[in-house]
Amino acid sequence: MIPQHHTLAELEGAADALRQGGVIAYPTEAVFGLGCDPHNRIAFERIFALKQRPATQGVLLIAADFAQITRYVDMTKVPQDVLAQVRASWPGPFTWVFPRSADVPDWVAGEHEGIALRVTAHGPAAALCRAFGGALVSTSANPHGRPPARDLATVTAYFGEGLDGIVDAPLGGASQPTTIRDALTGAIIRS
Repeated sequence: MIPQHHTLAELEGAADALRQGGVIAYPTEAVFGLGCDPHNRIAFERIFALKQRPATQGVLLIAADFAQITRYVDMTKVPQDVLAQVRASWPGPFTWVFPRSADVPDWVAGEHEGIALRVTAHGPAAALCRAFGGALVSTSANPHGRPPARDLATVTAYFGEGLDGIVDAPLGGASQPTTIRDALTGAIIRS
């Protein structure tokens, strides 16, 4: 079945697909991402099958606001000055790795001790998180080893009927995926 396209005016349909265990493609700051409910293991495993990527690598979660990600951070391990610095960078194109709480499903973190989180300033991605009511899995829309999709035609060519939906909205203005930094040390994990 051809995946349903959802405009920004029709995001409730995309959110319903996510709540029902679907996998959708949606625009982020620089590339299209694949997303699902982070607590739905079957949907998560579908993403990794589509990407042909080992699930041990883990993924990041994207959210519309800080409240959507608080539950995933072990706040007892995050100094207040670090938290203030990170929060000052959000919403924005900054992904931070935090010590993870028990609310992070093991399959989301993969072999990593922490959890990568971003509160996005990209309107369509944030609107999708708001419609869904929480943070979403966010991993680049590409088979392992191929360039990330930057347009709907490439998303369709890569995944076709393997998706339950596609959010038809523009990418942000970034030229490459967001930098990932360790929140506690500031070390760059991905530039």
